[in-house]
Amino acid sequence: MTLMAPPLESLTLPTPLKTGDKIGIVSTARKISAEELQYAIDILNEWGLVPVLGEYIFAHENQYAGSDHIRAYDFQNMLDNPEVKAILCARGGYGTVRIIDRLDFQSFVKHPKWIAGFSDITVLHSHLNRLNICSIHSTMPISFANNSSESLNSLKNALFGNKSDIIINKHPLNTKGQCNGQIVGGNLSVLYSLIGSRSDIDTTNKILFLEDLDEYLYHVDRMMMSLKRSGKLSSLAGLIVGGMTKMNDNAVPFGKTAETIIKDCVSEYNIPVCFHFPAGHIKHNLALQLGRQVSLEVGEMVSLRYE
Repeated sequence: MTLMAPPLESLTLPTPLKTGDKIGIVSTARKISAEELQYAIDILNEWGLVPVLGEYIFAHENQYAGSDHIRAYDFQNMLDNPEVKAILCARGGYGTVRIIDRLDFQSFVKHPKWIAGFSDITVLHSHLNRLNICSIHSTMPISFANNSSESLNSLKNALFGNKSDIIINKHPLNTKGQCNGQIVGGNLSVLYSLIGSRSDIDTTNKILFLEDLDEYLYHVDRMMMSLKRSGKLSSLAGLIVGGMTKMNDNAVPFGKTAETIIKDCVSEYNIPVCFHFPAGHIKHNLALQLGRQVSLEVGEMVSLRYE
């Protein structure tokens, strides 16, 4: 299937969930145990949903949740099962990119459903964006027990079709301004790794969201320079920077924080930029409906509103 950049304002919004719907849980990357899933299963039951586990979700092969074949098989079954109305990725880590080209989205495109997760799941978000389907950047079952109540409620609201506008305090590094556009993005490291692939996103006139975890500062600079040189920053409508968590430095200090690295990379562009947005590898990880048209206003307060 040839992937084309999506026209603005044309992405398909999956059908909202309702009480009694089945929601699939699969692991496309790192392995997970039944004990690690139980808290999330209890929460989903409280929401009135019926969790359906992947047939091989507890498989393991080294760090992966089973072989590439097994993980792709489980995810494909959830994509094609008409009784499963949404899919939660159990956790991130690494491995989703190894199965993305094994998946057949033809049936899914005709009958889209919410797919939710973050971090390594950015592979799926980017691929779905190229297929003109919205998805949810959100916490995952592995993290439910450590998330804030607001984080969990934001995922619930997204799944059930309730708008969750986000208003936060300003940050000293912010660049004031207002813009409208489709929100895209996710994990910086993953987005960097997808450049030039058929899962690469088009950022033209869009609002790019970035977050990351446990990276060296010079790696952050390298990745941002790659995004810049590939043209992904010059045509942005706006930029949102979430958690840049547990960054590392060398013995010889790099001299900048992750945030100032990013600010410097986009300083020549006349766009609003927001830092410390509540999404990413943090406890207060609020859900973002990627692919949706939003309005971003960065001023004395920062607001993200769905149109």
